[in-house]
Amino acid sequence: MRLFFLIRALEQGGAERQLIELARHLDQRRFAVTVATFYAGGALHAELAGVAGVRLIALGKRGRWDVLPFLWRLWRLLRAERPAIVHGYMEGGNLLGLLLGPLVGARVVWGLRASNMNLDDYDWAPRLTFWLGARCSRLADAIILNSEAGRRHHLAHGYSGAHMLVIPNGIDVERFRPDAAARARVRQAWHVAPDVPLIGLVGRLDPMKDHPTFLRAAALVAAQNPRARFVCVGDGPPAYRAQLAQLADTLGLGPRLIWAGACGDMPAVYNGLDLLASSSACGEGFANVIGEAMACALPVVATDVGDAAVIIGDPARVVAPGDPAALAGRLLGLLALAPAGRQALGAAGRDRIVANYSIDRLADTTQAVLEGMT
Repeated sequence: MRLFFLIRALEQGGAERQLIELARHLDQRRFAVTVATFYAGGALHAELAGVAGVRLIALGKRGRWDVLPFLWRLWRLLRAERPAIVHGYMEGGNLLGLLLGPLVGARVVWGLRASNMNLDDYDWAPRLTFWLGARCSRLADAIILNSEAGRRHHLAHGYSGAHMLVIPNGIDVERFRPDAAARARVRQAWHVAPDVPLIGLVGRLDPMKDHPTFLRAAALVAAQNPRARFVCVGDGPPAYRAQLAQLADTLGLGPRLIWAGACGDMPAVYNGLDLLASSSACGEGFANVIGEAMACALPVVATDVGDAAVIIGDPARVVAPGDPAALAGRLLGLLALAPAGRQALGAAGRDRIVANYSIDRLADTTQAVLEGMT
């Protein structure tokens, strides 16, 4: 079966990571996979380009207003490929797949990856594509979401539920696993002693990730546990980065806080931490960082956004969004455990990911859905 994925770009992000993992693990005896991106480049482009058996084509969009020439290039590619299924990822890919896919006889699958996004934090384009998505969703042959929270959110905002189903994200549990050598390497690079408690937040610098809540929680933790250190892993707009740095200085975090920027070796990052905090305010469906951290046997405390509570499976480690005191309290509680207690929590978390959220399970479930459409 010819399968054609369509996505804006392969930047560093959860949806992009899941597309790469799915393309890598689909059975190539059953699927001929092409991935088309609107834009060339992106942090993950080279990784997918190196996956054997997957064709990666950049359509070379030159900007937001490069519309008609871009659509012509996409139409010509679809006409040459003649896929059985066009599978969009996120609203842009979904809408263009619906516009052009049926013209070449393809079934159309939408991929929706978020839940309660606060679109007021963005410009008009995401608001428009979300509005159009709700009105066109009944025309898609299937809509695949990665979380129950995302399903509820889209239904509440007018999306059709007629062909909607949830397939949770998959985590590569062979890549994300405990690694003592990686832990030592990362801590040495960050100048953190082996026995110093290190709490991390992993995510791009974006308002939906709510770094201010993490920073305020970090200040509360530091007041009770002066040895604790903190790290923010991820990059974003320089102006927003400067705002966050100013807040951190105001809170007195100073040398206790590491701004690590974007990191390529994420398994090593998770292994370098003692605890992961996910402070997202909105927008998450299935947060990859939670699943990846748990697969590395790292205990996680998260806000109750998206399917975080379902993934973690422990209400004691889930707090309301925007509550630094609650987040700090849970983190301090875990730091107070003996090392063996934290290790047991971490091991149980890895077992949970292996049992419920493996990449093989994602691939098998998706293959069954796609093959059932033709």
